[in-house]
Amino acid sequence: MNRSFRKRESVVQRQYWLMKSEPDVYAIEDLRRDGRTSWDGVRNYQARNFMRDDMREGDLVLFYHSNARPPGVAGLARVCAAAHPDITALDPASDYHDPKATAEDPIWMCVDVEFISVFKAFVSLDDLKAEPALADMLVVQRGTRLSVQPVERDHFEQVVAMGNPRDASPSQSSTRATERKSA
Repeated sequence: MNRSFRKRESVVQRQYWLMKSEPDVYAIEDLRRDGRTSWDGVRNYQARNFMRDDMREGDLVLFYHSNARPPGVAGLARVCAAAHPDITALDPASDYHDPKATAEDPIWMCVDVEFISVFKAFVSLDDLKAEPALADMLVVQRGTRLSVQPVERDHFEQVVAMGNPRDASPSQSSTRATERKSA
């Protein structure tokens, strides 16, 4: 590897993401129990491309419960392994099997994420929509249904503040503390 590539690689900034999961399939409490998991089963090309091309170890994730009443952000996770083939695409017994995927051309990729914290206060989609500072956040836009989407740092920090109000117990992770630990 040449020196200029290493230098560019070392200045890559942490990115922020929102990842959706249906809580009856895999909830934040499941991630807490498991500690980490592969974010498999994503079958949208744009979401796959975000995981494959843009997500890096150390990126922070808003864990969003979709198809729930109400939907919203339940906690935080961290990308702990870069993109790798999603093996569920190769498994005929999996709900996420893709007959076009092969070991040589797996088509679908996933990242691994690890648990950071459950928010003290669940941040519903209505709460997100009601916050003027989040008006440009993708998840509040009409027609935006991607299960993996980028989040601007300011939006990420606002959601974390909403989920962990100042009176939150000291055991809850703040964005700043999380960044110091993983830096």
